[in-house]
Amino acid sequence: MRPMDNPIQFVSWLRSVAPYIHAFRGKTFVVAFPGELVVAGALPVLAHDLSLLHALGIRVVLVHGSRPQVEEQLALRKVESRFHNGLRITDEVALECAKEAAGELRLDIEAAFSQGLPNTPMANAAIRVISGNFVIARPVGIIDGIDHELTGLSRKIAHETIHPILNAGGLVLLSPLGFSPTGEVFNLAMEDVAVAAATALRADKLIFITEIPIITDAAGAEIREVSTHQAGAVLESRTLNADAAYYFEAATRAALSGVPRAHIVPYAVDGSVLLEVFTHDGVGTMISSENLESLREATIEDVGSILHLIEPLEADGTLVKRGRELIEREVDYFSVIEHDGVIFGCAALYPFPAEKMAEMACLTVSPDSQAQGDGERLLKHLEMRARTAGFRKLFVLTTRAAHWFLKRGFVMASIDDLPKDRQNMYNWQRKSMVLIKKL
Repeated sequence: MRPMDNPIQFVSWLRSVAPYIHAFRGKTFVVAFPGELVVAGALPVLAHDLSLLHALGIRVVLVHGSRPQVEEQLALRKVESRFHNGLRITDEVALECAKEAAGELRLDIEAAFSQGLPNTPMANAAIRVISGNFVIARPVGIIDGIDHELTGLSRKIAHETIHPILNAGGLVLLSPLGFSPTGEVFNLAMEDVAVAAATALRADKLIFITEIPIITDAAGAEIREVSTHQAGAVLESRTLNADAAYYFEAATRAALSGVPRAHIVPYAVDGSVLLEVFTHDGVGTMISSENLESLREATIEDVGSILHLIEPLEADGTLVKRGRELIEREVDYFSVIEHDGVIFGCAALYPFPAEKMAEMACLTVSPDSQAQGDGERLLKHLEMRARTAGFRKLFVLTTRAAHWFLKRGFVMASIDDLPKDRQNMYNWQRKSMVLIKKL
């Protein structure tokens, strides 16, 4: 769809992503993908999407895998791969194959980010991809009596060198190869490098773009959002298949190491990175180091977000127009629902102590988050606030949502049932219906 085919829908979408753009500008994302993504022909699309993140001021570190490319090189040499518990045993021949694969992939990635044809997402991008000996590694050693030879683990990421590159607008590329202080080269797992980089750089997000579909639990239900505690329980259940468990464990390890959000998204979904980053529900699994969602009292810093929520409803007459100055004065009456740093719901509680009544107003949930019970959560939260303050009745004035409130225990009432001060402020032009609920 072109923007002008449905301009209202386009403008609505653009407004809905604006809070995420503001929240993520200047943040660091580590994006990791397996060699299978390149084999599937999805590298150009990924470059388009990451160039957009870069253009929005997000600092991007890219980590690539190379397993199918290494397998191809070994097959050409008629050498059989060796693995132990999913980890490659790297001898001299396998290491040479890993070097060749990494070199070829690096050139493919640099070429993808060098696109600049007019009328494409890469037009005027001019992204510079910087790679180098940023990963210090050590040998895995002997595990279960098996020498893994030149297979290694990340020991240190040169964050003090990477940060200035990101600050200068470069995109940093890390290969699954590491170097020791003695000059040795080790073959590493992409997931290990990605976790180490996200941790060392104190990244705000680690995003695995994977060959697997969205992760599901034992009952087949999609796992959308979990805390590290919940993720540990999923791993202990041993219900995930080997590939899903490997990514899930790596993402959990990153979250436990201080990365606030670790995502696992399928590259089979077009634009999966953008959908995961800029939509409320995303398209993959997110593991967080803390509770993602909070229902709390508003502060003065929330005024802009509250206005963003209620202005469309003020414009169509659903809500009474208030304006910034009034919201600033009355912000202590407001409660908000925040998800991953973005406010997507609000409501206000105005007290009338003499009659032991309170008015609920401005109950609003972002259109992208409706039908998920958040309006009811806000209602229950304000009911609790009203009871705690000693009020016996809660009332609302509405022109369009009477049915919603009737289903939740409110009953129709008259203007005479309102507190005297509220009767004096009643807008006879709007002719709002009055509904009251006993607490």
